[in-house]
Amino acid sequence: MTCDDAVLERMVLHKVGNKGNGELLTLSAAPYILNADISSVLLHYFTNPFKGSQYYVFSNDRGVGFNGMYNCVKKIFEDAKLNLYEESCNIAQHLYDVTTHPNIKSGELYVTYMTKCYLDGDIVDAVGIFKSENKETYLKVFPDGDNFDIEQDNGININKLDKGCIVFNKDAEDGYVVAVVDTTSKGNDAVYWIDDFLSLRIRQDSFHKTEGLLGLCKEFITEGVPNENKDVSKADQAELFNRSAEYFKENKNFNLESFNEKVMAPELQEMFIDYKNKYSQEHELEIDDDFILNDEALKKASRYLRSVIKLDKNFTLYIHGRRDRVEIGEDEEKGLRYYKLYFEKEK
Repeated sequence: MTCDDAVLERMVLHKVGNKGNGELLTLSAAPYILNADISSVLLHYFTNPFKGSQYYVFSNDRGVGFNGMYNCVKKIFEDAKLNLYEESCNIAQHLYDVTTHPNIKSGELYVTYMTKCYLDGDIVDAVGIFKSENKETYLKVFPDGDNFDIEQDNGININKLDKGCIVFNKDAEDGYVVAVVDTTSKGNDAVYWIDDFLSLRIRQDSFHKTEGLLGLCKEFITEGVPNENKDVSKADQAELFNRSAEYFKENKNFNLESFNEKVMAPELQEMFIDYKNKYSQEHELEIDDDFILNDEALKKASRYLRSVIKLDKNFTLYIHGRRDRVEIGEDEEKGLRYYKLYFEKEK
């Protein structure tokens, strides 16, 4: 996604207090009147933090049509000029109703309508919902006769969006495509923005499936295989990591059958299929037997498939291949284990 060329068409601004702390909800009487200068600054503030490829969708156990936020956004997409203000008030009221945890700060809520956003090769409109919670002290330096004077004030850092979501007008029947930012919530209050307010679940796209697959491979190699075979060494695990990494490097598609044949030893293939099914259920993932791998997810999660062996606090081995040139043994006289490495020349 990118909003580099986006146009901020409309915006409504409200103030949402913490209902649980007895603070108030203050609604604006009318939409905010935008000008070119402030629109440029606001677009930077709203969209700059959205860098990743993890997307969500609106959800509800009874169906997406029962998600209140989904319905608010849908009405805005139907006619932003007519519906933005009214639905922004409904959105603000809903946020106020779920803002009950004592640690949640009050803040300004911006509900926006943007055009010319770029997502998956399409130019689409988007509804943005953003909240600023934290104020910072800044200095203003200005001339004062032959000298200078300094004043301090509190304001919003336009490089630090606290909370936000951008809802792209795409795949409406599946709950739209939603990007989320939440840089401030921790602990028990962290669920309120994504879960209580927006009611989102992770979108089952290629990024999510690829990320889940890499997590599966890591856990299978480091936990699943050793649990079934106590004689598996770290060097054996390193070989599996190398084979997996090589497969993902050479293939644009994941295919379960070919992955098993090229990466897993015959005695591990059925075990991997069973482990995949169990892992998918436990993590509520949809890892298909055949799907296109996502390059960004592979790059982001490449650290999962690192063939690193740490020996006490003294040595770290990086094994990139040739398991046949690595031997493991035990020196009974010294009471220590050892690795023996065979190589042709030093570099």
